[in-house]
Amino acid sequence: MNNITALKELLYKIADDQLIIGHRNSEWTGLGPILEEDIAFSSMAQDKIGQSEHIYNLLHQLGEAEPDTVAFTRNAEQFHNSQLTELPIGEYDFSLLRHFLFDFAEYIRFGNLRESSYQPLAQVAKKFYGEIKYHTMHANTWIYQLGTGTQESHDRMQNVLDNYWNTALGMFEEGPAEELLISEGIFMGEKALRGKWLEVVMPLLEKSSLKVPEADTWEPIVGGRTGKHTEHLQPLLSEMTEVYAIDPSADW
Repeated sequence: MNNITALKELLYKIADDQLIIGHRNSEWTGLGPILEEDIAFSSMAQDKIGQSEHIYNLLHQLGEAEPDTVAFTRNAEQFHNSQLTELPIGEYDFSLLRHFLFDFAEYIRFGNLRESSYQPLAQVAKKFYGEIKYHTMHANTWIYQLGTGTQESHDRMQNVLDNYWNTALGMFEEGPAEELLISEGIFMGEKALRGKWLEVVMPLLEKSSLKVPEADTWEPIVGGRTGKHTEHLQPLLSEMTEVYAIDPSADW
């Protein structure tokens, strides 16, 4: 595998994660528990979709199809997003914890990519790093408030963490080009990213009175990076692409 192929694989999983979780978060528009959260989730969803477009543009520069074609004409098995991002929004406890776990991973990922040897990616990472930082601040505020709030709010957050921790670990599924990406200075690799993520999120969860499952129960749910998805992704894609199917000239 050459470095261009390896780079494309990296870009696809980043962009697909952002596009899919962006659309999932947008489903809270008009449904948020309070007006401020309705607006916040809608805004962050818009950010994620905008970020994905920039990454798809990098792929286009490397010879892939135009962003609209890549985003709106593939089937589920052609997507590289982690399974965590495609799950239905569920109750607000699930969406908030997914937001927390995903955005801290993305914050660390983009922090590292600011130093990428592939300068176009480094520039995009620098552009969005501050934006993602605010997403983590929002997430951490709510995780703390609910984790240390009432017994009900704590129990609900703990239940989500217990049930979806292994799915979250699937975000760090390694690809076949990890060593090449590392040796070329493009990206630090998923193993290192996971380690730094754990160093950040575990103390924050503990501060929020939430306990990560015991390490001997960790069994990352993988497959999304290679096109193996849950039954939830294809219906989401069908809904997401309705406008494009009607009018391919429509803009993002």
